[in-house]
Amino acid sequence: MTGVLDTDWFYWALVIAVGFPACLLALTEIHNALRRRRSHLARPVYLLRTYILPIGVLLLLLVQAMRVSVDATPVRLAATVFGVMLMVLALSGLNATVFQGAPDGSWRRRIPSIFLDVARFALIAVGLAVILAYVWGANVGGLFTALGVSSIVLGLALQNSVGQIISGLLVLFEQPFALGDWIQTPTAQGRVVEVNWRATHIDTGAGMLIIPNAVLANASFTNFSRPPGTHSLAVTTQFAIDDPPDEVIATLDRVASALPQLRQGASPSTVATGALSYMTSIPLRSPADDFAAKTTFLRWIWYASRRAGLHLDEAQDAFETSERVQQALTVVAPTLRLNHSEQEQVMPHVRLTRYGAEEFLQITGQVPTRMTFIVSGRVRLAATADDGSLIPVRTLQPGDFLGQTTLTREPVTAAAYALEEVTVVHLEREYLEDLVARKPVLLHDFGHAIEERRRSLRRALSATDE
Repeated sequence: MTGVLDTDWFYWALVIAVGFPACLLALTEIHNALRRRRSHLARPVYLLRTYILPIGVLLLLLVQAMRVSVDATPVRLAATVFGVMLMVLALSGLNATVFQGAPDGSWRRRIPSIFLDVARFALIAVGLAVILAYVWGANVGGLFTALGVSSIVLGLALQNSVGQIISGLLVLFEQPFALGDWIQTPTAQGRVVEVNWRATHIDTGAGMLIIPNAVLANASFTNFSRPPGTHSLAVTTQFAIDDPPDEVIATLDRVASALPQLRQGASPSTVATGALSYMTSIPLRSPADDFAAKTTFLRWIWYASRRAGLHLDEAQDAFETSERVQQALTVVAPTLRLNHSEQEQVMPHVRLTRYGAEEFLQITGQVPTRMTFIVSGRVRLAATADDGSLIPVRTLQPGDFLGQTTLTREPVTAAAYALEEVTVVHLEREYLEDLVARKPVLLHDFGHAIEERRRSLRRALSATDE
């Protein structure tokens, strides 16, 4: 027994027998804790526990406990595997600590992937050279010398191509744009969908434009997405010379303010640019909304200008004819309890007009000054939630009406927008008061409609809260 205690291999064997299970247990607990926290360090700890620790223990067992020569093939193979796993651990640990946990906008996030690939390749090359030199006794000095001379020769031969690649890499490192940004280059405009070490891919809407990064490095381009919250769309319209400029500007601003693509918290503005032209600046969330916002704005302006008595593109509106008004009153007559002679009397007091699809006829909180009767098309009543979203309540059909609180001077509790092109008849408050005075039953009908729609509104809001 005394002879065994005096040997070195006994203590190494004792350390391995006690230390290996203890380290294995500790690393297992650390790995489980990191996994529960979803930490990026879980993978390096897994590599350390599963591969490096057992192989390191095997090396100690062979060299220290069993006294196998370091020049033996089994020891060299184990040392090679151990060195390779150390390189994998170094790469994984570097990636987890430096890059995966980097905050957005930091220089670590901006490093292009090609730089990381080159750094990984260099680390692997150095690691393999160390393994070959110290484990297998190879002479790697001559190999590095040959590689250095070859690199110089290739660099001189390919200096133009390499210069372009370096220019592209510098663009990637600076990152003047990111995925999803909208940029305008000398040749096209679109959204950046892919950026690699060689080229930038831009979705122009009509195809994929691939621009070498070296070209972008030597040219100027515009990034519409930076700084965020600054993009605006400019739309030019023309009106007749007799249209009052202030009224035109107010109409354009009112229509632009109702666009669904409008950036939250921003307001559009319109200026007269001369020669019958007006330019409306519409703040948008993203350049991706340009097309939808412009088409919707121009479509709504067509309807809004005619309702306001303005002349978009100097056009004359001949929609409101006496024949159309008479036909519209036949749809409205049952609601207002009008006979044929009363329809003739009410004609001078009504206005026949139209709204475009998705255009608002009324907004929540508005105090109406007239009643609106639907002649054709459908209108959606919607409640406004706390976050500003619209909750459908019911759909109005021809013969239904809006603005029933005109007589009570109360704000409406629901918004209303057209589901398609809608033709309506407006009846002003003054004549409506006279009509109600002659037909008291109408006041009961309107009061019943107000209460019924309030109940529908409460039901819709309650269903959303559930």
